[in-house]
Amino acid sequence: MIPAAFTYQRPASLDEAVQAIAGGDAKVLAGGQSLLPLLKLRLARADKLVDIGRIGELKGYRSMPDGGVEIGAMTTYAEWQAATTFPGMAEAIDRIGDVQVRNRGTIGGSIAHADPASDAPAITLAFDGSAVLRGPGGERVVPLDGFFEGPFQTAMRPDEILVAIRRGPVPDGARFAYCKLAQPASGYSIVGIAAVVAMNGGLISHARIGVTGVHEHPYRATDVETALEGTDGSAEAIAAAAAHVTDDAEASSDIHADAEYRAAMAVVYTRRAIEAALGR
Repeated sequence: MIPAAFTYQRPASLDEAVQAIAGGDAKVLAGGQSLLPLLKLRLARADKLVDIGRIGELKGYRSMPDGGVEIGAMTTYAEWQAATTFPGMAEAIDRIGDVQVRNRGTIGGSIAHADPASDAPAITLAFDGSAVLRGPGGERVVPLDGFFEGPFQTAMRPDEILVAIRRGPVPDGARFAYCKLAQPASGYSIVGIAAVVAMNGGLISHARIGVTGVHEHPYRATDVETALEGTDGSAEAIAAAAAHVTDDAEASSDIHADAEYRAAMAVVYTRRAIEAALGR
């Protein structure tokens, strides 16, 4: 497995990296866990490979003044796992890939690559995350809800680099859980559901559900959220809400699972994720 010929550039700063990808067919190399196999198999090609792995400003886990969090795009899963203090997050990250992937793969690489079965998009969607992008025209922030447009397709422009993932403050008392049905060999999600749920006065006041593995791209299950908010979080209310997980998203079929099975498991794992977030 030998990739087609390409030129290689390793910029020392973010400004240099933005200049390097301008014009031509350039691809950005982060952790390399997804791009390099595709290049070797010649399922992807690049005239130029721009390695951003040594740009220090793209790393780090930073608390924001408003109570939110910003994670640099080149932060590895292992670094994210070590830095997070949100209950349940470290355990969720531990289910991403294997040790090698968690130590080499990056959160920015995962979001930019937009694999339909990747775990990080579902988790960040459940936290109302946004992508911070940098291009020749400066910086712009794009909500992840709507950022994923298709299999391996995003709203990022060809001359932009994903520099960070940012989320705002989480409601008081909110709890998180991630439940997945993993493909045994690869660890990718056949179905992956991330839930952030808060209760106030005995009723669910906040619900965010991120979904991966089910549709052609990760998405927020807003129909589930709407059905869940305002209920008492009973088993009946959770089951009724979970039934809406594929209302606006057609389940995919592949060699691992057909659409009917995926849709059925999406309901099951949505229910489980909500229950786990509520401590059931």
